[in-house]
Amino acid sequence: MALEIKQVEKARTRIAKFVHNTPVLTSSILNQWLGHEIYFKAENFQKIGAFKVRGACNTLAWLKERGQSPNHIVANSSGNHAQAVAFAAKRFGLSATIFMPEYSSQVKIQATKSYGAEVVLSKTRDITDEKVREAAQKEGTYWIPPYNHEQVVYGQGTAAYEALSDVSEVDAVFAPCGGGGLLSGTLIAARGLYPKTEVHGVEPLLANDAAQSLQTGKIQRLSGIPDTLADGAMTMAVGDITFEYLKQLDGFHEVSEEKMKYWTQWLTHLLKCRIEPTSAMTMGGVCQWLKGVSGRKKVLVILSGGNLDQQTTNKIWAEDHLGNPPLDLL
Repeated sequence: MALEIKQVEKARTRIAKFVHNTPVLTSSILNQWLGHEIYFKAENFQKIGAFKVRGACNTLAWLKERGQSPNHIVANSSGNHAQAVAFAAKRFGLSATIFMPEYSSQVKIQATKSYGAEVVLSKTRDITDEKVREAAQKEGTYWIPPYNHEQVVYGQGTAAYEALSDVSEVDAVFAPCGGGGLLSGTLIAARGLYPKTEVHGVEPLLANDAAQSLQTGKIQRLSGIPDTLADGAMTMAVGDITFEYLKQLDGFHEVSEEKMKYWTQWLTHLLKCRIEPTSAMTMGGVCQWLKGVSGRKKVLVILSGGNLDQQTTNKIWAEDHLGNPPLDLL
């Protein structure tokens, strides 16, 4: 990772004027309850409300740096990447068309439109992906995929790079896994800065294509749209680029929908900010890991975003979990 950390550092310089250096949050009562130090990189406070803007802006800045000037940008996404590319394209003065499945969050669809992009909806993710491939063939058009692109990965890695620069060395870093872009970038940043730091991924149990891929050694694709609240992790399969990074992880964890709801409620309450289920589920993986270690640990969690629609919010809060504090989870 020694050479690749330089790419993350270049990405950080490229995107500095486009993104926020988001805060690192802690909860003293959570640390007291768990007996460990947990730090949260709050990308829910990022431009467009999620880390995805980092990879999108870095890719367009990288193209400009290389003297490449596309006329039009296309992307495929079920959520935050759609907003990110629309935001980045607008900042670089480019038009954009974003292909999204119909089941995408209405909040994210409307936000993507508000940044000036044309949004094309399709019934399934497979149709969405096929449409973006066709659109990308047009002359003067550049496709920014949601995760399977080196410059997207390097851009996403700047989140962990910033956080580790703030809190210094930790025992482990945890990040959610959809297509693997954030997790791959996190791995590069953590290993490049602190080689002894463990890096772990977390995925919904009901959308566990990455876990299946790591178990079999080959990329596995979900057979249908996963029934999970973690819309940021609803990708059908990881990419060939990101899979090579995922193979180098120190651990990978699957989290149930109930645990996802539990931690979304508790992190919202403890950190006093809006957090997506995709972000909150990562704490389920942290607790799985902490059960098997000894001594007080210092852990960094990447909170990927905070964009929720009312339908998802209602499902999260249908049952009150705040009457059950995380006292006996480890």
